[in-house]
Amino acid sequence: MTQLTANSESSDTTFNHTTSSLNSFAPRLLDWFAENGRHDLPWQQHQTDTPNPYIVWLSEVMLQQTQVTTVLPYFARFMDTFPTVQDLAAAEWDVVAEHWAGLGYYARARNLHKGAKQLVEVIDETGDFPQTLAGWEAISGVGPSTAGAIMAMGLHRYGVICDGNVKRVLTRWAAIDGDITKSATTKELWALAERLTPIENSGLFAQAMMDMGATLCTRSKPACLLCPLKDDCLAHAEGRETDYPVKAKKQPKPSKFSDALLIEGASDDILWLQRPDNGIWGGLWSLPLQFIEKITGKATVIVQDTSLDKPLDVRSDEKVYEAEFTTAEQIINEWLIENKLVAASTSRTLLDDDPIKHSLTHFHWYLTPRKLTIDAKQINVLSEKLAAADIVFKWLSEQKAQDSLGLPRAMIKIIEH
Repeated sequence: MTQLTANSESSDTTFNHTTSSLNSFAPRLLDWFAENGRHDLPWQQHQTDTPNPYIVWLSEVMLQQTQVTTVLPYFARFMDTFPTVQDLAAAEWDVVAEHWAGLGYYARARNLHKGAKQLVEVIDETGDFPQTLAGWEAISGVGPSTAGAIMAMGLHRYGVICDGNVKRVLTRWAAIDGDITKSATTKELWALAERLTPIENSGLFAQAMMDMGATLCTRSKPACLLCPLKDDCLAHAEGRETDYPVKAKKQPKPSKFSDALLIEGASDDILWLQRPDNGIWGGLWSLPLQFIEKITGKATVIVQDTSLDKPLDVRSDEKVYEAEFTTAEQIINEWLIENKLVAASTSRTLLDDDPIKHSLTHFHWYLTPRKLTIDAKQINVLSEKLAAADIVFKWLSEQKAQDSLGLPRAMIKIIEH
């Protein structure tokens, strides 16, 4: 069994296990990891004498709320194009965004690009990456757990992680029944993580904890019979593994409804807008969107004796209008109204608008593709209006947009619709 020096500064009377269980946690886990863990992930540093914090930082940001299998091709592409932090810092945002497109949670990409510039400044000043936990936490998008992972795995120094996988393992092993979204429970989990993390080889321990949560102690159907911690796992003893972690029941996600406008010229080029830096899909490219207000009941008009649902006019509600339309979309919306132009549904049937559902963190978004073909003169007028307001836009075909722009997954769904 691996012999390690435990971090035993905390009083064991505050935890739900004996000192013996606490002290044997890391050795048991590491013995399991040596035999059964993953040792071929491209960002792993535990088998090298010269760890690379850039690789660990990049992977940790990508792995936030994203599975390994999803991250692997994105990581490979990033490393091919941006093999060093200096390459990433020097890159244009559009290139970074295009590499990230489809990975989701796009604020991570913004922070990654900003963080690369910050890291280059540190390296230029000191000759090396940050060497302390506080130094890494000063980098955009790097929280305590990410900083701990970089310290432990990217620098081979002492570092503690307490991400989602770790929280799941610990709440089950110690039967911590507090709501993990509450600060008191977070504090308790960090204290336990610090107590269990060995002073030496904390990077190896961090990787083992990640593997435990990802491969054995999974959200549903945990493989308890294969777990090296099952003998003193309190949740397992009670047959209540999936009762942990405890989390306040989420309220149902609200729904948001928008039309996605494919404004097209004779050459099949479509209007694309770069999203504002803040907000959803910051810095990425999108079709112009038109917000549709939904209320209890339906607004109905009669067209040739057929009842059709009609989007409600939101201009009467200025607060909603300002909140839901970007500046570019407001300009386009007003221009369409002035010219009495209406985008037509792209669905195959008259009564089925066939919206595309796209779920984000806080709401479900229903996007209905609508096409509008305009002539060369109208393209020039609309382009001049957008340019006068310093809007960043391009006219590109669907294929060229996919090949050259950073498009969120929702836009790819629409153009492949």
